[in-house]
Amino acid sequence: MLQTRKDLLDHLRPAGPAAPPHAAAHVLQLATAVMLVEVMRADTSLHDDEHVAVLLGLREKFHLGADEAQRLSDLAVTTARQATDLFSFTQHLDSQFDMAQKLRMIELMWGVAYADGVLSAHERHVLWRVADLLHVPQGAYVLARMPAEQAARGG
Repeated sequence: MLQTRKDLLDHLRPAGPAAPPHAAAHVLQLATAVMLVEVMRADTSLHDDEHVAVLLGLREKFHLGADEAQRLSDLAVTTARQATDLFSFTQHLDSQFDMAQKLRMIELMWGVAYADGVLSAHERHVLWRVADLLHVPQGAYVLARMPAEQAARGG
């Protein structure tokens, strides 16, 4: 698990031949966490339900314990606040995830967006932008939304 901002910056650089094998996994986890946090941050007000959805998504995606997911989420919040773009994160996801993994990522993001029961225009825009950067087809993007939308309606 990445512990400091220095770890983050070191890991976001392209891995050299001497990079430890777990470095790529750390970058992938952080990039994923930042995308989930970006949806949470896109809303004008932070809700506990959205934070819980981020933590659950991280735990499911990477089989993390509660404390590991919390630390990753905290690092992602700090990282997202300092980020100037989404591409530096989505490029890692796009190159490492197959289409099924990308779609699951989008589903988790929709889950965060709908966790408070309301989808804001900013949340929708972040999701659209990330899906575009991950080269997710429009139809798949729309289908990924349906389970979260139904859950928000109580279905």
